[in-house]
Amino acid sequence: MKAIFIAYNQAYGNEIIELLEEYGQRGFTQWVDIQGRGGVEGEPHYGDHAWPTQNYAVMTIVPDDKADSIMEALHRKDGDYPNLGLRAFLWTVESAV
Repeated sequence: MKAIFIAYNQAYGNEIIELLEEYGQRGFTQWVDIQGRGGVEGEPHYGDHAWPTQNYAVMTIVPDDKADSIMEALHRKDGDYPNLGLRAFLWTVESAV
């Protein structure tokens, strides 16, 4: 199993969840209205008057054979809208209850 953590601009709305569903991935945990700032060029997303946008984040646990395809699809989506900001991280899940 693999864990994919995705942090993204709120402007994506439900697109990230819909992307997961396209790959048959039903389960996820989502956080909304979170703050952040990209490590390279991204603008801050603080939800205040100076930086009004915020981020969402999703974590999903996927079978090994789906992980690379989902990561590639996320990479393509980020390439389509590079100014919005989308980051995805992949980890190996050693154990689950």
